[in-house]
Formats: sequence, C-alpha cells, structure tokens
Amino acid sequence: MKSNDLASALATPTAPLVREALTRLTLKSLESLTIEALTATEEKLREVVVDRVAAFAAQQSEDVPAPVAAYFTPTERRAAQGVTWNPFIAALTTTEETPDLRHTHTRAVRVPVREAELTDALFADRELASALNRLAAIDPPELEDVLRVHLPTRQVTRVTA
Repeated sequence: MKSNDLASALATPTAPLVREALTRLTLKSLESLTIEALTATEEKLREVVVDRVAAFAAQQSEDVPAPVAAYFTPTERRAAQGVTWNPFIAALTTTEETPDLRHTHTRAVRVPVREAELTDALFADRELASALNRLAAIDPPELEDVLRVHLPTRQVTRVTA
C-alpha cells in the first residue's frame, strides 16, 4: 500500500474497515499511533498558521519591505480554556531582529467572553484563529511565551520573551 492510499483510508477513521483494523492493533501500537497522529496534527496546524500569515503579509502595502516574521502573544479568555494564542498578529517584522515583546509588554489580558467572540467574528481570520487555538490546546503557552512565524523558512517556533 502506498502512503497516499493509506492516507486516504485514514481520512475516515470511523469507516468500518479502518475501525476494524484499529481494533486489531495492540495497545502499544495504538498508543504509538496516537502519538504519531498528534505530531502530524501539530505539523499540519503549523502549516495552516504559516499559510494564513503569509496570505496576510501578501496583502500588505507594496511600499514597504516584505515581512520576514510575525509574532503572536498569549491571551487568556476563560478560566476553563486557560491561556491560548491571540488570533491577532502582535508584530509583523521586515528584519530578522525580534521586536521587544517581553512579558512586561505582552502581559496576557483576560478578555470578556462575549467581547472576545465578537472581535474574532468581525476581525480575526477564522482558519488562523482555529489553528492557533488547537496548537495552544496541544501545547499550552505560558504567559511570557511568544509564537514566532518565520516566513522564509516556514518555521513556527515558540520563544520566551
């Protein structure tokens, strides 16, 4: 079986054939599969973030140099949700130098639930916001963390300011 065929089958994990195959795996194999699936999910979410940031950067004025990196800061919306990534770019830079995004300048601010949902609905890129929220669910940020999206290399890294 080729990897594309396998990917096609796994695209519907609740299909009877796939479900039956999964039940025949050992517990250790299922745990390994879960870890690999989580890793692949995180990689795919990072791709979505880079694609959405690149699309946003492409819409910027042609009068300025092309952006090299974008930075996202954490935000706390609900006690149950905890700290997540703000769906809005905190800084878009045209150089390799990291802007001053120290914790004292980027303290997470609690946003009222209705206000946060309204702001996201009106202004945020829903696909980007979803990918950022899911990345935060996989690996929750700390209040002093910053998410860096480097456009030339398409790398998404977490830095501590």
